[in-house]
Amino acid sequence: MDYYNLARGLHILAVIAWMAGMLFLPRLFAYDAEQNAKPEPLRGEMQALLRLWQTRLLRIIINPAMILAFVFGGWLLWLRSGDGADWSFAHQPWMVTKLVGVFLLAGWHGFLAGQRKKIAAGTSKYSGRFWRMTNEIPFILAIVMVLSVTLEWAF
Repeated sequence: MDYYNLARGLHILAVIAWMAGMLFLPRLFAYDAEQNAKPEPLRGEMQALLRLWQTRLLRIIINPAMILAFVFGGWLLWLRSGDGADWSFAHQPWMVTKLVGVFLLAGWHGFLAGQRKKIAAGTSKYSGRFWRMTNEIPFILAIVMVLSVTLEWAF
């Protein structure tokens, strides 16, 4: 069996799920923030529903998908190294770029998870405009990471 292609396929599927959630969660935050301008009876019901969706999206899709992306990504690194024998590729500019992108995306994930708690507590300071403006951060990181890995560029 071709384990490298299996790991790569599973990694791509996990990343797709992770990215889908990471692109949708800020949109839910924007909708939630915009409810503050509405009168209480309407705002309370809609915010409760949005916050339920935020929690479920994070716990059921985004967190497990990130874990699987890391597991399958680690497996890919191990297979690429020849079962741990040659890690020279890890120092190449394309791989360093990919790993920095992964670190930044995981950091954004952590920021979003922390903000979900603040939104639930009613202490978030960010507006719907902020969430719309930052909504594409995961996609921009994905572009850089995918092109780095597929092109394996060097200086």
